Amino acid sequence: MKASTFFTRDQQALIRNAIISAEENTSGEVRVHIETDMEGDVLDRAAWIFRKIGMHKTAERNGVLFYLTLKNQEFAVIADAGINTRVTEGFWDEIKELLAKNFSENKFTEGLIEGILMTGTKLKEYFPRQKDDINELPNDITFDDTFKTAVE
Repeated sequence: MKASTFFTRDQQALIRNAIISAEENTSGEVRVHIETDMEGDVLDRAAWIFRKIGMHKTAERNGVLFYLTLKNQEFAVIADAGINTRVTEGFWDEIKELLAKNFSENKFTEGLIEGILMTGTKLKEYFPRQKDDINELPNDITFDDTFKTAVE
């Protein structure tokens, strides 16, 4: 099983469209990174990927990463300081519970889409889109087996 082929092209397009939709009314940035396998703690790895793909470089520090590791069957949602200082306590737990429920039913695409859209709604609340906002980060899904040289 390779990360880059876990989702079909159609599923990847649905996830990308959810990212675009989530970012439509906010300056916040959402990314998805999927790895085949990893060693160590999932939160540590997600935080490392977060920095490696430049998510900490947004102007308002309002990036959110959805990280999945397939063989380990683990995931993490990591948000930058700008959003973490504003969301209500327990918000990320709601997202994680939503993902866990969907993932346990093998609804990976659906879970990601729901989590991404829910995140976009929260980002809009705290970081509404301004006239001069630009898309600071790509909306593409990244994978360890096609992106390795950029993140290692």
